[in-house]
Amino acid sequence: MDLSALASGLDTIWVVLTAAMILLMEGGFALLEAGFVRQKNAVSIIMKVFVDITFGALIFYFIGFGLMYGKDAFGLIGTSGFMMGGDLTHIKLTISNDTYWLFQCAFVIAVISIVSGAVAERIHFHAYILYTIAMTGLIYPIAGHWVWSAGGWLGSLGMIDFAGSAVIHAMGGFSALAAAIFIGPRIGKFSDNGTPNIVPPSNLPLASVGAFILWFGWFGFNSGSTLSATNGSIGHIAVTTMLAAAAGGATCILFTLFRYRKADPPMVINGSLAGLVSITAGCAFVSDGAAIFIGAVSGIAMVFATEYLDSKKVDDPVGAFAVHGVSGSIGTLAVGLFAKPELTEGIGQGYSGLFYGGGWSLLGAQALGLVIVSVWGFILTWISLKLINRLVPVRVSRDEELVGLDVGIHGVPAYSQDHDFIELEQLKKN
Repeated sequence: MDLSALASGLDTIWVVLTAAMILLMEGGFALLEAGFVRQKNAVSIIMKVFVDITFGALIFYFIGFGLMYGKDAFGLIGTSGFMMGGDLTHIKLTISNDTYWLFQCAFVIAVISIVSGAVAERIHFHAYILYTIAMTGLIYPIAGHWVWSAGGWLGSLGMIDFAGSAVIHAMGGFSALAAAIFIGPRIGKFSDNGTPNIVPPSNLPLASVGAFILWFGWFGFNSGSTLSATNGSIGHIAVTTMLAAAAGGATCILFTLFRYRKADPPMVINGSLAGLVSITAGCAFVSDGAAIFIGAVSGIAMVFATEYLDSKKVDDPVGAFAVHGVSGSIGTLAVGLFAKPELTEGIGQGYSGLFYGGGWSLLGAQALGLVIVSVWGFILTWISLKLINRLVPVRVSRDEELVGLDVGIHGVPAYSQDHDFIELEQLKKN
C-alpha cells in the first residue's frame, strides 16, 4: 500500500468534510440574523445568504482565488490561478488544488456574511450583490494574500493567523463597521437626543439555534485549517476552540447578571461567538488556559463595544463589529502574547509570544498586520459602497424600510401571519 497516497486521500476527505462544515455555517448565519432582526426582514436575510454562497463562490473561482493564492507579485497580489488555471505549483500540499479551493471558498463566503448582518433591514438587494462581488473578488483575497499566500508581505514579516481572526474576522468586522456607518441607522433606532431605542429581536430561539450551528461549524473552521487528517494538533485545536467559546458565553452570563441584573440573551449568544472569533488566530498555538482567558476577555469586550457603538449612533443590528472586529483584534494580538514555542514548531522558528520569552517581535508583527488588514477592509468597503451608490441606491427607500424588505423588495412575507397584508393588497388591486 502506498502510504503517501493513503495520507493524501485521508487529507482530502478531511478537508472536504470540514469545508462542508464551514458552508453549513451559512445556515447558522441565516438563522442568527433572521432571529435578531424584525420578522418583516427575515426573507431578506435568507436572500443575502444565498447571494453570499452563489455569487461569492463564482467570483472567488473566477477572480478571488487567483489574487489570493496565485503566484506572488511583490508580496501584494497573486497573478495566476484564475479559474484554477495557470501556475499553481507553489501551492505545495498533500491535497489537490481543487480541494484547497473548496476549503478557501468556504472561508470567503463566511467573510461576506459578517458584513451582511451590520447592514440588515436597510441595504438594497442590488447594492448588496455588487458589494459581495467587491468583497469576494478583491477586498478579502488581496488581504488574505498578504498574510497567507507564499510570498505575502505580512506573512513574510512574521505575522501568523492560523484560521483567520485577522484576515477574516477583524477585516470583515471593520468592513461591517464601515458599511453600518455609510448606510446609516435604521428608522427609529435612535431618538432625537441620540439615545438608542430597543428594537426587539423577532425570534431569539431561532437566533440561538443559529449560534449553535455556527459553533459546530467552527470546529471545521479551526481544526480543518490543519489541511491534514493526520495532524496531531487537531485535538488541541478543537479543545481550545471549545474552551474559548464557553468562556465567552459564561463570562457574558455573569457580566450581564452583574451589570443589568438579568442575563441578557443576545449578549450571551454574541459572547459565545466572540470567544470563537478570538481563538481562531491562535487555536493551534496557545494553551488551554490562555484560550479560556482570551475567550473571557473577548466576551466582556464585546459588551462594551456594543454599548459604545450605540453611544455613537452606529446601528449594527446583529453586533457584527463587536463580535468580529473587536474579538478578532483581541485574538490576533493574543497570539503575540500567548503563543507557545513548542506549539509553533511546525511553522518555523522564532514564533514565541511575549509571555514565553519571544520578546516584542511577534506581537509587533501581529499588531502591524491587524492594523493593515482592518484599515484595508474599512477603506475599501467605504470606497466600494460609494461607487456602488452611483450605480444603484445602497439604501432602500423609506417606504420599503417601513413596510419591510421581505414584501418591499422580495414581494413575499416570511411568516403566515403576514398573509393578511397580502390579501389586503390584492383587494385594493381588485
